[in-house]
Amino acid sequence: MQAYLDFEKPLVDLEKKIHELREYSTEDVDFTSELQKLEKKAQKLREDIFSKLTRWQRTQLARHPNRPFTLDFIQHVFTDWFELHGDRNFADDAALVCGFARLDGQPCAVIGHQKGRDTKEKVARNFGMPNPEGYRKALRIMKMAEQFGLPIFTFVDTPGAYPGIGAEERGQAEAIARNLREMAALKVPVIVTVTGEGGSGGALAIAVGNRVLMMEYSVYSVISPEGCAAILWSDGTKGPQAAEALKLTAADIQELGCIIDAVISEPLGGAHNDIPAAAASVKEALKEQLAALQGLTGDELVAQRYDKFRAMTVLAEAAAGEE
Repeated sequence: MQAYLDFEKPLVDLEKKIHELREYSTEDVDFTSELQKLEKKAQKLREDIFSKLTRWQRTQLARHPNRPFTLDFIQHVFTDWFELHGDRNFADDAALVCGFARLDGQPCAVIGHQKGRDTKEKVARNFGMPNPEGYRKALRIMKMAEQFGLPIFTFVDTPGAYPGIGAEERGQAEAIARNLREMAALKVPVIVTVTGEGGSGGALAIAVGNRVLMMEYSVYSVISPEGCAAILWSDGTKGPQAAEALKLTAADIQELGCIIDAVISEPLGGAHNDIPAAAASVKEALKEQLAALQGLTGDELVAQRYDKFRAMTVLAEAAAGEE
């Protein structure tokens, strides 16, 4: 079932009329002309709406319930998918899916956050918020990929790491920190794609890559707009205001020039409106980035990754006598 966001409401009536006309159209009653007019009107309205989205509206799109998740991209982009489970220490974490597949015949490792569609699946996937065992499972698969010389593709879509008491007791911060350190030293290509929400350390724990890509309507930030608003103004309802201040959209982050390497275009209205087309764009981008990295040695990959993340910080040395 198609879900509509608040700013898409003007489209709802048009889409309903188009759907009804298609159902009532028969050989005896032809509504082709009316359908063409309505579809043209809906297309123009959609273009108008999506040409002037606010940062908060783009955040809503990144969280759209019908947006493709990691398993959707695996289905459309890769073949021979084989999922692995468990961190060999505590448990399996369904919020992170990890395994091996092929990209146009090239063996590779695939890791990504997985949210749920309905209530039961959302609970089972913990709303895409991994526990420490999820990050340790991801690291286990990364180390296996490195052992066999396989490129690693990660898909980021999480509001953040799970902040529960159990997760903290099992070393959530340590698991994230270890992933950051170990990913920095991997001697195989690592290509990261932010597909929905890229939230804080929960995202970064699988996002230390040689190439970092963002889909057009994804967001990437140190904190969610609601969390930022709660801290700054003690009012989580000021999320839209915080989103403007955070500048968390793909366009904003691309302007910084050092955080991400490319933005992947989405179908008009968002990836959820045409998942196969969105996945095709992702596949082409992954193939292009992988081709650029495959000629590098392991040491060169590590150095390139180090330089990439080191360039995100600018240090200025104070003059003598200044504090």
